Amino acid sequence: MDLDPDLAALRPLAGFFVLRTRGAPAGSLPTLAQAYATTSPEVSGNPLFFRVQKVATALRVPEPRVAASVTHQGLAARLWSVALGCAALYGRVPDLDARLLRWDADGSAPDDLWLTEVTPLPGDAPTVADLVLDGHLAPLAAALRSRHGLAIGLLRGNAASALAGAARELDRWARRHGRGDIAARARSLAAELLADPRLTGAGTLTGSAFRRRSCCLYYRVPGGGVCGDCCFPRPPRSSPRASSG
Repeated sequence: MDLDPDLAALRPLAGFFVLRTRGAPAGSLPTLAQAYATTSPEVSGNPLFFRVQKVATALRVPEPRVAASVTHQGLAARLWSVALGCAALYGRVPDLDARLLRWDADGSAPDDLWLTEVTPLPGDAPTVADLVLDGHLAPLAAALRSRHGLAIGLLRGNAASALAGAARELDRWARRHGRGDIAARARSLAAELLADPRLTGAGTLTGSAFRRRSCCLYYRVPGGGVCGDCCFPRPPRSSPRASSG
């Protein structure tokens, strides 16, 4: 199936999978490339750090690095969902260059991202990996590390966990709608992507279940606990830094 200008096939999946391509005030928003590259130390002038502060306030998190980790995983999940959804449904993916994606750091899915033009690319795992890992998650991780000192292992685990979660949701949707072909495609892509050297060592995929080898720190959110794919069976009592790698 060819990519359509509205990426309409993603709409039934809802939530993180939907990507708007028109009908939005995208021109007034920064691109993700600008968010990754901005050097302003002021939160008001930095969309990425604004998002971290917004997450910290919403979750009542006293530690900025915890909010930074949640922000990282949320944006990773958004990008993987769009890319994986297109690859499984269309067999093609749009060019998700960070300069083409405008981001509302104060918004939520699907109103947070707009793609300014739809240019089709192959829907294979190497292309998806390059688009998401190199094009987004590498500069995003660098920006967050520079300000919040997040461990590389934590960030790699977040990226892998977000990918596995997107694949799992896509698999469930496809099975509910009798689309075994899409479910199989999603599982195959996820397995190949998780075997990419850029995600090596992040965790183990068994069927559609993923177990990561690091912790995203969500247990440090007031009222939070360990996630379903966490390396810990229960919230650890060790020092905060010891559990972040």
